[in-house]
Amino acid sequence: MAQTPNGQDPIYKITDRQSWDYAKAQSVYAGSPDDLRDGFIHFSTLEQLRETARKHFAGRDGLVLIAVDPKTLGDALIWEPSRGGALFPHLYAPLATSHALWERDLPLQGDAIPDVDAALKEV
Repeated sequence: MAQTPNGQDPIYKITDRQSWDYAKAQSVYAGSPDDLRDGFIHFSTLEQLRETARKHFAGRDGLVLIAVDPKTLGDALIWEPSRGGALFPHLYAPLATSHALWERDLPLQGDAIPDVDAALKEV
């Protein structure tokens, strides 16, 4: 996986295409309903991404995978323990859509799990 321009691995957000397209039109992504409920935008590292897709997005079509350079997010990005005690990146602010390094459609595999590997191959 390619690193960000500053040498750090990107972090990733999965959301539905309609929400992301709306956010781009507004230049800011406020988060999913789960993000809004929890008070921060959930991100995953590359190592966490496949499990996040399997656990939270199985069977959901019309998804998009967004890569973000964590260094562009400043102090609003906090790494906090979550699933299994692993540190997950949580953004305590809206995401300016200009911080997206790229976005890719996230198709479903035959088992209805989002195909992260297919999306990452496009990069």
